[in-house]
Amino acid sequence: MLRFYFDPTILLIIPALIISIWAQIKVSSTFKKYSKVFTKRRMTGYSAARTILDANGLHYVKIERVRGHLTDHYDPRANVIRLSDSVFDSPSTAAVGVAAHEAGHAIQYAQDYSPIKLRSTIIPISRYGSMLSIPLFFVGLIMTFQPLMLFGIILYSTVALFQLVTLPVEFNASARALATLKNSKMLDETELSGAKKVLSAAAMTYVAALLTSLLTLLRLIILAGGNSRRR
Repeated sequence: MLRFYFDPTILLIIPALIISIWAQIKVSSTFKKYSKVFTKRRMTGYSAARTILDANGLHYVKIERVRGHLTDHYDPRANVIRLSDSVFDSPSTAAVGVAAHEAGHAIQYAQDYSPIKLRSTIIPISRYGSMLSIPLFFVGLIMTFQPLMLFGIILYSTVALFQLVTLPVEFNASARALATLKNSKMLDETELSGAKKVLSAAAMTYVAALLTSLLTLLRLIILAGGNSRRR
């Protein structure tokens, strides 16, 4: 009855975990490197985000400091960009790149960018999927109750769908940020290269998350199929 805990399909998850760990190390090391490279104009993360927002008519979007390292995010419900301690008042190319990226998300919402609207719709469902799908699936596997396993798979597929939709949202926010930083001449070419490397490293964490969710979904499907054949 406990055989599935040691099922060889667990090996599917190992490559994704390795890539996820590598991506986290990469983004941390890249941010650390370029957080020591200061912009010539001494523009901080806050001032970069504020400049980009105002240039796009988003004067109503506030910018606040939030504790933590790389905890930066845009809250569309409160219309607030929250920048971490290492970004808010840092004049580094890394900080400016991250802040500009979050401003890019605010612009996406303001312009009704389709993928981010779709992601917002999926978020509530995917949250339940991430919490309930795996427990429900394995309860169904233990009880050899196929409908419950199938329901678990369907729930988890919303997690994979969320990760898939997240990719174009994040890539587009970075592209908007880099284009704005270049066209406004807030950063010169060398500084822009550093900001791009930071954002590219961050993007890999989303790729790794998608890969993990897809391989996990594949594992659940394989387990369900094997259980069905044994019945």
